[in-house]
Amino acid sequence: MTVLPRRVIAALAIPPAVGLAVFYVWPLLALLSRAIDAGAVRATLGRSATWEVAWFTLWQAVISTLITIVVGLAPAYIVARFDFRGRQLLLGLLTALFVLPTVVMGAAFLALLPDGINRSVTAVIAAHVVFNLAVVVRTVGPFWEQLPTDMEGAAASLGASPWRVFTMITLPLIRPALVAAASIVFVFTFTSFGVVRVIGAAGTRTLEVEVWRQAIQLGDIGTAAVLSVLQLVVLAAVMVWASRAQRRHSRPLGLEPNARRIPRRGSERRRVALIGITSFAVCGAPLVALAAQSFSTPSGWSTAAWTQLGRTEVRPGIRLGIDPLDAVRNSVENALWATLFAVVIGTLASLAIAAARNAGRILDVGMMLPVGTSAVTIGFGMLITFDQAPYDWRAEWWLVPVGHALVAVPFVVRTTVGVLRSVDPELRAAAATLGASPTRAWRAVVVPFLWRPLKVSAALAAAISLGEFGATSFLSRSGGETVPIAIEQLLGRTGSLLQAQGYALATILATVTIALVVVVDRSHELRTLVRPTANRPD
Repeated sequence: MTVLPRRVIAALAIPPAVGLAVFYVWPLLALLSRAIDAGAVRATLGRSATWEVAWFTLWQAVISTLITIVVGLAPAYIVARFDFRGRQLLLGLLTALFVLPTVVMGAAFLALLPDGINRSVTAVIAAHVVFNLAVVVRTVGPFWEQLPTDMEGAAASLGASPWRVFTMITLPLIRPALVAAASIVFVFTFTSFGVVRVIGAAGTRTLEVEVWRQAIQLGDIGTAAVLSVLQLVVLAAVMVWASRAQRRHSRPLGLEPNARRIPRRGSERRRVALIGITSFAVCGAPLVALAAQSFSTPSGWSTAAWTQLGRTEVRPGIRLGIDPLDAVRNSVENALWATLFAVVIGTLASLAIAAARNAGRILDVGMMLPVGTSAVTIGFGMLITFDQAPYDWRAEWWLVPVGHALVAVPFVVRTTVGVLRSVDPELRAAAATLGASPTRAWRAVVVPFLWRPLKVSAALAAAISLGEFGATSFLSRSGGETVPIAIEQLLGRTGSLLQAQGYALATILATVTIALVVVVDRSHELRTLVRPTANRPD
């Protein structure tokens, strides 16, 4: 088997390692240095408002997680156990909702829910539940699908009711997958930013939102830094607990490749149909309401929001303060550059990881670190790091795409490394026996396998960049607003036309994101990416 020379592996590893050190490790250390100031710690932790925000963040995340698990078990059950018409469509719809930008999901629920519920904690929790159903279905479903059915059948034959079979047999067996799903949903809801910004009431703030408010609106960097570290500590504790709980509840099982079957009895068919139709309605209603609201005005249905997207004056002499079409252009430009940065850096890292084998594990772990860090924390760290000479880069055009790429690179690596590691080493050995040098053999045999995962990676990176809201809220400058920021600002304005324009932009962003997801899903890569993801770009 041919092995790449160390100098080639080093040349591949240096750019991603330097990029990670400069744009992730350095800002994180800068954030920590601000947070360990004794005065800032005492002042922040001594305020009752801090603990009120922390308590709200915690309890809404717990409630959101519990409801998501309970609601998600029904579609996970039918997807895992039955083959039925519309199964793949339901999986695709759930996945599409999961990868939608958080600001779009917030806008969708703002359009769907009545005025009495909008701008409330109930609306926030409802959005969290629907948003994260895919985590339960994609995490629990595949495990449930492979469970042996003999124990359930034996219990049923002895007279146990379906509910008793589920609680006594099935539930203990799927508990490790439930713990994994619950930990992921908790992380997403605990770090909720876009949803709370869009549909939360004025005083509704999670720690993420409070970090943004303290840093951007109030200019209190010390308090924001302490809150960021407090959040990281909680998340680390949750992930440690989840890992231990999974190990404690895991047990050896004789898994079956595929336990799905066509519903046979009338009761089974009715149950599957009821759960499937309800799931479609719950998932589809926000998207339908989002599109419909872009055409709705107090005077009736109108296309004014779409035809006047480029208008920057509310009334003669009164400017809107944001150009929606400029926001679209900014998002497209950022997405193009972020995709280029993410694909190049992610590909170099993947090649180095696959070639270095054991030594590549360090780089592999390092490239995954941004996945476990919220986008708000990443953006905030970059904000306070690159705001003074000689590294005053806040006004540079490339800083926002770099922030987006930092969030997207782990997805590129995960998509690509698996393919590279699956290349048969005998192919390289055969090329070497024909006289090719190790580098040439590697280039001729391995590189051609990159094109398919790179297409998937590019689509994912573009979708992440287009919908990124957390880091962009810190890094964007006046005139450089992206579509998610424009949506949040328009929905917060008074006037039906402005809000309808916000819904129109959200519809555009949702359509583009779903189209990119379809490209990825057809490449059969999305399932493996959804399940292990520890954090979703916000």
